Amino acid sequence: MTSQEIRRTFLDFFKSKEHLIVSSAPMVVKNDPTLMFTNAGMNQFKDYFLGNATPKSRRVADTQKCLRVSGKHNDLEEVGHDTYHHTMFEMLGNWSFGNYFKKEAISWAWELLVDVFKMDKSRMYATVFEGDAANGVEPDNEALELWKQFLPESQIIYGNKKDNFWEMGDTGPCGPCTEIHVDLRPDSERQKVDGATLVNKGLPTVIEIWNLVFIQFNRKANGSLEQLPAKHVDTGMGFERLCMVLQGKTSNYDTDVFQPLIGKISELCGAKYGAAKETDIAMRVIADHLRAISFSIADGQLPGNVKAGYVIRRILRRAVRYGFTFLNFKEPFICKLVPTLVAQMGEMFPEIKAQQELIEKVINEEESTFLRTLEIGIRMLDAEMEKLQKESKKQIDGKTAFVLYDTYGFPYDLIDLMASEKGFSVDEKAFEKELETQKDRSRNAAAVETGDWEEVKPGADFEFVGYDVLEVKTGIARYRKIKTKGKEQYQVVLERTPFYGESGGQAGDQGLIISGTEKVEVVATQKDNGLTIHITNALPKDVKMPVTAVVDEHKRTLSANHHSATHLMHFALREVLGKHVEQKGSMVSPDGLRFDFSHFQKVTDEEIIRVEKMVNELIRRNDVADDHRAIPIDEAKKMGAMALFGEKYGDSVRVMKFGNSVELCGGTHVNATGQIGLFKITSESAVSAGVRRIEALTGEKAEDFVRAMQSAMTELKSLFNTPNLLAAIKKTIAENSDLQKQVESFMHEKIAALKNELLQRAKPLGAYKLVEVKMPLSADVLKELAFQLRAAEPNVVVAAASANEGKPLIALMLPDELVKKGANASAIIREAAKAMDGGGGGQPFYATAGGKNPDGLNAAFDKMMAMVGEKV
Repeated sequence: MTSQEIRRTFLDFFKSKEHLIVSSAPMVVKNDPTLMFTNAGMNQFKDYFLGNATPKSRRVADTQKCLRVSGKHNDLEEVGHDTYHHTMFEMLGNWSFGNYFKKEAISWAWELLVDVFKMDKSRMYATVFEGDAANGVEPDNEALELWKQFLPESQIIYGNKKDNFWEMGDTGPCGPCTEIHVDLRPDSERQKVDGATLVNKGLPTVIEIWNLVFIQFNRKANGSLEQLPAKHVDTGMGFERLCMVLQGKTSNYDTDVFQPLIGKISELCGAKYGAAKETDIAMRVIADHLRAISFSIADGQLPGNVKAGYVIRRILRRAVRYGFTFLNFKEPFICKLVPTLVAQMGEMFPEIKAQQELIEKVINEEESTFLRTLEIGIRMLDAEMEKLQKESKKQIDGKTAFVLYDTYGFPYDLIDLMASEKGFSVDEKAFEKELETQKDRSRNAAAVETGDWEEVKPGADFEFVGYDVLEVKTGIARYRKIKTKGKEQYQVVLERTPFYGESGGQAGDQGLIISGTEKVEVVATQKDNGLTIHITNALPKDVKMPVTAVVDEHKRTLSANHHSATHLMHFALREVLGKHVEQKGSMVSPDGLRFDFSHFQKVTDEEIIRVEKMVNELIRRNDVADDHRAIPIDEAKKMGAMALFGEKYGDSVRVMKFGNSVELCGGTHVNATGQIGLFKITSESAVSAGVRRIEALTGEKAEDFVRAMQSAMTELKSLFNTPNLLAAIKKTIAENSDLQKQVESFMHEKIAALKNELLQRAKPLGAYKLVEVKMPLSADVLKELAFQLRAAEPNVVVAAASANEGKPLIALMLPDELVKKGANASAIIREAAKAMDGGGGGQPFYATAGGKNPDGLNAAFDKMMAMVGEKV
């Protein structure tokens, strides 16, 4: 069976078992503060397990795009080196939300694998939970008895808590699980060693393919377990592993899921897959990482320097490094693989087909940038080894290795490889210490201690009323204490709330919870697993008393202005630039709006003016908000609403219309566009290849901006003493240019005179002449002086120390003959600059360095001269 047939058979099977087949959620998570990426099939169903939402169907099945590269589920370093780990993978799954339980889950799994897929049952093993006396959990004898109907007891294995007890997190729903494993070894090996002894031992040919989780407990903050009122089933089967089994392979990478990509990589680099271990690993890494990168970009996450963007950039750079090091790719190549991926997966996941051009452009730009960074890092490592060679040392210190890892993206194994090729080693323990220190900093920054929910009104329903009112009488349904960086706060859930929780790019509301005469400030509002969470620094004295929830009206109005203006601007951009424009990210808050969109070139000043003018015209039309709530998604699309890639929509959606602007949106908006007031674009810039960013202001914020600009204009007119400011500025620029030329001519003459004076005072230095320059000169003047001295006297060594405006600076010019003998001005300068807490570099014949400590200038100069003396 092909991989497409396998996927379809799975979905059709569970459809026949009355499961609703749902689409994959985006791989990039938008509104869950606990996750950056979907790392398991159950992520999109967390609200159902937590009881915060009611599913449309009690039986569901799907194939889910997943990414595991950070946190608890981190498979990145294994990817490519073994046969079955991946960053991005598909998780086939079936779920029961309080419907069927162990009997059906186990029997259907057996029916699909053995009766439908025709797997050899003699090669199959099942694990069941052995129990946990410390938590008072008995062995899962129910699952054991069910498996006895299908397998002999010799193929049923008890597993420990690590392998056979699943938990969503430190707290929350959890329960025992039963895993299905398959022995792929040849019969000759199976006869020698019983496969039951190899289950969960890390052998790539005896692997888990399906995990059936029986969610029946709730883990509390104190570690204890309590029974859930409803029992659920959550299963996950690795699609790539299943294909390996059914296609008779022993590696996921040998299946038709990966072979088209590996074939294309082989074609591009000229190396044959299977010919050498190192090139095979590189091809597997690239094929895997391409999928992760492409799907992330399609879901709206671009490579960046923080959070999810950093993770994607790290994956991409890992792929580039393997191609650069082992396949000799020196130019962008990953972008050339995208068409093969689209041809292979575009039918099941149309988002990558629709955004193929964007994906290719973003990857190409990232590759080009990182290849340049690699060259810089390689030069840095070469210089470090050259320095150590001269000091008769053979080990690169851990801090230097960590800088290469952290700043230049070099993995430790690449640093170690490059060092060993030249006879050097790396202080691995010191590197690991630096790495662990960084991880500790990250963990401490992100650490949040969360208590158990205190249920004030168990079973309460939750309702958001903030589209219509900003103040409502309500009650506290539940709360819990949290601690972040030592600061205690509370998360409060209200029965009814007018507060909008941060989501969809819109900042959460602020305001008050009033209980009698008490006023508790709501400092932020968030969305968490379908709940609106109010963040406060305190609680009312009596949490059972009725309260009044009051949103800060002024801040809400500013946010609404900016959000509605974002819709109008999106419409205007598509009118002015073309229908290819699509939203790629947005942020709206009381302070302004930011809008990222697909466009492959800079938006011109003329286009900016046209967009701004169109938006203000739409505002003046004062179109009334046409708010359609809870309408079917298909009906919304017929109205002209555009579904954005990377967003997960339910069966019912909200459509917000302002005239011809039609968008799917759950945010807060103005009642009519006239309320927005003025719209003013303040900046336009690039985010990445194919993605531009516009920042803008509305209403009073736009007025403040214009007022500040007018004030600056008035001040400039007064400063220039003329109403014709443009003419005055042009005249000043022209005059300044003339004066600059005069100054440069004067300085050139002065430097020439200084050069002659210094040459007359030159000292002998072996076979060379030494010119020492100790005077307050700028770096540019110092450079010109050094080059003039070199031109006049090729055999001169120029050594300079300057403290210009309190900033220490050293410079060194060496004659070509000395450089040919092995002297390197850049290496000397870098070492000498340490004496003044500085750094620098340059070319072998000329280099400069600045520093932070002026008191160390003389020591740096002396160190430089001592090193020059050694070379002479």
